[in-house]
Amino acid sequence: MLELGPSTVAAIAERLALTPSAVRKHLDGLLAEGAVMARIATSRTPRGRGRPARVFALTDAGRDTFENAYDDLAVGVLRFLAETGGTGAVEAFAQRRVGELEARYRSVVDGARNKPSALAAVLSEDGYAASVHATPAVGGVQLCQHHCPVAHVAEEFPQLCEAETAAFQRLLGTHVQRLATIAHGDVVCTTYVPTGVDPDGPARQPRHRTAPDPIPMSGRATA
Repeated sequence: MLELGPSTVAAIAERLALTPSAVRKHLDGLLAEGAVMARIATSRTPRGRGRPARVFALTDAGRDTFENAYDDLAVGVLRFLAETGGTGAVEAFAQRRVGELEARYRSVVDGARNKPSALAAVLSEDGYAASVHATPAVGGVQLCQHHCPVAHVAEEFPQLCEAETAAFQRLLGTHVQRLATIAHGDVVCTTYVPTGVDPDGPARQPRHRTAPDPIPMSGRATA
């Protein structure tokens, strides 16, 4: 479909030397995953009796499964920004990007009884696969992000992670500590969030810098 564009079952079957029933089985799976969409074929040729033919085309999600150069483009843009405007320009970009996310999240987090869980929920909606784990031994919770859409870019430009951490502090109203990041080679981004502390006072530091079982961590602390 990427090569042929919107295609009928018959056209795909002929191209791949498969039976139409085999093609339909594969398409059913792709439809369920949201990778393809189906619509009625438009044709000026009069049709006979029977169901109208359908054509199948890739969705944006389906196209995203193919190799793209978005990460390379983003890194190239930030390198150019750093060369022409200095590190301050990169920091300003990171703060603006995170600021847009923060503005969307604030309406949800501010009114929540459990702010870390509310933040994890809205992060998950944006593809971060976030969750919260209690750490009673150190009087806080760990906010874990199991996926980072900008990990490859943040590996070279940690300003993205730093701006995100600062946004978490503002949203949660307390000091937080970033324990690990995917960009630095860890399995999951982990942020320690103290509970029951004065937002303007010092936060208790966690004794163990690892994510709760069963999440394996490298143990490296990052800023």
